[in-house]
Amino acid sequence: MAESVSAPRRPFISGNWKMHHTHLDAIAMVQKLSYLLTDADYQAVDVSIHPAFTALRSIQTVLDADQIPIALGAQNCHWESKGAYTGEISPLMLAKLNVAWVIVGHSERRQLFGETDEWVNRKAKAVFAAGMTPIVCCGETLEERQAGSTESRCLGQVSAGLEGLTAEQVAALVIAYEPIWAIGTGVVATPEDAQAVIGAIRVEVGRLHGAGAAAAVRIQYGGSVKPGNIAELMAQPDIDGALVGGASLEAEDFSRLVRYRLT
Repeated sequence: MAESVSAPRRPFISGNWKMHHTHLDAIAMVQKLSYLLTDADYQAVDVSIHPAFTALRSIQTVLDADQIPIALGAQNCHWESKGAYTGEISPLMLAKLNVAWVIVGHSERRQLFGETDEWVNRKAKAVFAAGMTPIVCCGETLEERQAGSTESRCLGQVSAGLEGLTAEQVAALVIAYEPIWAIGTGVVATPEDAQAVIGAIRVEVGRLHGAGAAAAVRIQYGGSVKPGNIAELMAQPDIDGALVGGASLEAEDFSRLVRYRLT
């Protein structure tokens, strides 16, 4: 495997709530989280939360009113700014709610809803065009891992997802490596396995978009990340953060993830 490129990058912990929490539950969650985190935490780590669409406006109001330095994120969007797309959400609609980050290409979107690499690429470009930043996901299935095609699968998704973006855009976005076999299963890639894939992704970014973009782009790991394993993952040189599912649904657990450096 090729040698990776490392550079200091600010850690970034994101909570993907998926289809959980009503807007009332979400408000309570954010308020509790704000009591658990301190200014020192926000100075050390970037934090984003990605509630369901129905909770975005409520959470935006809480974050703005209480001046909580947590970035608001969305879980998905369409690539068109408007149109006859029943049930879809425009990136411009999200931008008007002060959404900063949008997850695109999550494995559940790919597997359950048939999203293609081309769609992911179009969404990433649309997110940038609306003034937000994408978190571009990649990951392999258990079958692909057992067949030895983890690296080729992930690098192919990254290459296709970032196609046509400028080096500056690539440097600013986030890539999330989420092995599908580890999502919600309780099974987590070893820190060394996660580092190997993420290091290869960084090298591929450098090959396609230049050394500067490779050194700057932040790459998260996702897949059964918990307070008990995050410190080991974050100790790896190319892992810059975590995209967290189940462990982000409770304020206590998520605050411990954000404060991983103190464990």
